[in-house]
Amino acid sequence: MEQDNFSGYHPVIEFTYFIFVIAITMFMMHPVFLGFSFAGGAVYYIYLKRKKALKTMLWLIFPVLILSTLLNPLFNHEGATILGYFKTGNPLTLESIIYGLVSGVMIVSVLNWFSCYQCVMTSDKFIYLFGKIIPAMSLIFSMVLRFVPKFKAQIQKVSDAQKCVGRDVTNGNVLQRAKHGMKILSVMITWALENSVETADSMRSRGYGLRGRNNFSIYRFDSRDTRLMCIMAVLGGIVFSGLILKKVTVLYYPLIEINEPGIIAVLTYTAYGILCFLPFILDIMEDVKWHYLRSGI
Repeated sequence: MEQDNFSGYHPVIEFTYFIFVIAITMFMMHPVFLGFSFAGGAVYYIYLKRKKALKTMLWLIFPVLILSTLLNPLFNHEGATILGYFKTGNPLTLESIIYGLVSGVMIVSVLNWFSCYQCVMTSDKFIYLFGKIIPAMSLIFSMVLRFVPKFKAQIQKVSDAQKCVGRDVTNGNVLQRAKHGMKILSVMITWALENSVETADSMRSRGYGLRGRNNFSIYRFDSRDTRLMCIMAVLGGIVFSGLILKKVTVLYYPLIEINEPGIIAVLTYTAYGILCFLPFILDIMEDVKWHYLRSGI
């Protein structure tokens, strides 16, 4: 992952930011909001993962977008603008195509933001936030987040060890390969169970979840966090004001109707756009500052 300035802020700010942006993306089907959310999430994810993010978009993100656009008109026939008819007699409407496209953008945007969340909100940050409130659930959730990468690394080790003795899934005929694969799977299940038991015993021996237990933390809410929280509060307040006043609305059926671009609507769009690009803006500002300091040496 690229050096990320936003990851250095307090976990409360990071968690609040992702919850707000993801919630607006999921429940606001407004095309302007989704456009900002898609662009902001994609840019930030590419900044964090570089080539890996581009590969993910090519084989996962864009196929989901295309599939949603194509499937919605097959099952949803609402809308007043009829473009044609299927062999079954059901109409193909412009509104259903556009709604499918918008739904695809929403799904892709949520996937982008959750990918960014996984990079920024590590398991130790999650335990810091919820360890005292819901200790058992926070521990389980952090273990789940760590399980997939650890499982992939361990299965690669087991596969390499089996390959050295000629018992890998690439050795032998079909029956032997299946037998070798089942052996590796059995080893991995045993490893996963033992690892979970050891983790539980280790946390219990440390008194995790006991009332009155002190927790070590490296996170401190400083003036930099306060400034960013104020900026987020102002931008979020503008967005909520626009939503409460119903100045940003959209209707897809039976005809597509979008609110007029008034002053409040433009302010709401601008505030949400800045919010979506806020982590990337912070990273770019830090990069520019770093290059400027290096050039002065």
